[in-house]
Amino acid sequence: MQLSEDALTNHEVTICLKGGAVLGPFNAAWSKESSGDVRALSREYDEYLMGQDQSRFKFHLHDTYTNAVHTLILRFENVTAIYDHVKLRSES
Repeated sequence: MQLSEDALTNHEVTICLKGGAVLGPFNAAWSKESSGDVRALSREYDEYLMGQDQSRFKFHLHDTYTNAVHTLILRFENVTAIYDHVKLRSES
């Protein structure tokens, strides 16, 4: 199954913190029309794990199911894992 570059993807993001706390899961969507920060969160955390300094702390996750926005303010040094479950929507 191959999706076009501008296809909508629905994400369910869970963030694990030091000490065992869990944030989420948060529903979030990404497309070229409504990007939000769901992909940037995973990409920037990955860069942090590879040794880059964290330059951004606030991320907005757009939830199309409830028509809401989740705002997360995170310090990556307190994050132990980010789980991003992506639900692909096929195009007709």
